[in-house]
Amino acid sequence: MSRLTTDRQDATLVLRLDDAERRNALDLATMQDLVAQLTAADADPSVRAVVLTGSDPAFCAGLDLTEVAEGRLRLEEVEDQGADVWRTLQELRTPTIAAVNGAAVTGGLELVLCCDMAIASDRARLADTHARVGIHPSGGMSVLLPRFVGLREAVTMSLTGRFVHAEEARSLGLVTEVVEHDRLHGAAMELAASVAECDATIVEVLLETYRELSGTPLPEALRTERRRGRELIVDAEAVEARRRDVIARGRRLSGGT
Repeated sequence: MSRLTTDRQDATLVLRLDDAERRNALDLATMQDLVAQLTAADADPSVRAVVLTGSDPAFCAGLDLTEVAEGRLRLEEVEDQGADVWRTLQELRTPTIAAVNGAAVTGGLELVLCCDMAIASDRARLADTHARVGIHPSGGMSVLLPRFVGLREAVTMSLTGRFVHAEEARSLGLVTEVVEHDRLHGAAMELAASVAECDATIVEVLLETYRELSGTPLPEALRTERRRGRELIVDAEAVEARRRDVIARGRRLSGGT
């Protein structure tokens, strides 16, 4: 069952990951629904912007590692199952805005990176824990993170799993604005409305231009990462053990909550 809610407000579609108990982790059904909603929005000219956010307290904890550990979510099959939300975001013509309301971890951080714009609550924190979990990224982390923060900072984040809090994320360029938590939704909607005021054709072409001119051609770089990430065999039992370690570490870092 999908854990995604939708809300259309004027020319903006708001997509909310809605499973607070599981920190909005992405299971297969939710990923498929998210791809379907994004694809439908891209085909609807009346949708001028998409806001992606999560139900408090988290933005997105990444993949549902329970499903990975149980073999129900197989990374090498994500694309064939119509669930590659990261690639969908990377190729979308409609501008996307990540409203980062809380922790955005690993695949959740990749969602932020794949959106065209991002703003954050003062409660947000971001981290890449691929190496800690034992899964190679395939949603754009190794390609996009260094483009935002620089190679050395990206490598440090990925090889340590350290958390970056909201103001540091802004200083690194991961988000453009940090607002008080209660103002996040309104700020995201204001940003979306500003996009909607612009010429639709130019917005679409300008996004394409930015992507094509940003360093190594993005499609080629992303294909390389996907291939490497999906060729590796995932040890489901090891993932489950590491999942428990990541949860315990997260609780320690957040004071036990």
